[in-house]
Amino acid sequence: MQPENTTDQNFFQRNVTWIAVLGVIILLALWGVGKYNTFVKQSEAITAQWAQVENQYQRRFDLIPNIVETVKGVAKQEQDVFIAIADARTHYSGATTPDQKAQAATQVESALGRLLVIAENYPVLQSSQSYRDLTVTLEGTENRISVERMKYNDLVRVFDTNVKTFPTSIVASLFGVKEHAYFDVPAANQVAPKVNFTQ
Repeated sequence: MQPENTTDQNFFQRNVTWIAVLGVIILLALWGVGKYNTFVKQSEAITAQWAQVENQYQRRFDLIPNIVETVKGVAKQEQDVFIAIADARTHYSGATTPDQKAQAATQVESALGRLLVIAENYPVLQSSQSYRDLTVTLEGTENRISVERMKYNDLVRVFDTNVKTFPTSIVASLFGVKEHAYFDVPAANQVAPKVNFTQ
């Protein structure tokens, strides 16, 4: 009769390959779960950062009616700009995805840029303390928006790099993880608006 210890050794020697394969499968599964959890955490960070961008947009949108009313008092003939701002704000309110909101926000930026160019041509408005206070607040808000969008794009870059690079791209594909979109300002909105006063 063989000792029990020898039987265990023979079993182990016969099945060492299967044990190694099982160990590799377990390690790969743990690695895959870890990478999936990383994707979830990064995606949540992107969502949270987008909320910060939206907070700054809301701050801007809260300022716009005050700026519009201040300019309206002096520049009554500039109705097309006031309408463009109202339309842009409506589009933003109706947007549901980050991409739609980003597109609507750039429309607001364009209309607001036109409004500020118009305001520069009214010395009475420029000398108004309330208008100057509003524009200083708006400038600070624009800086915050720029910083928050940059942070958002940085998080998207890290996330999308993980989604695209091997071997994490395999995990992303298995779990259906998709890339996030960058916040890009369309080329049309990177050009200063032209205002014609010769009408």
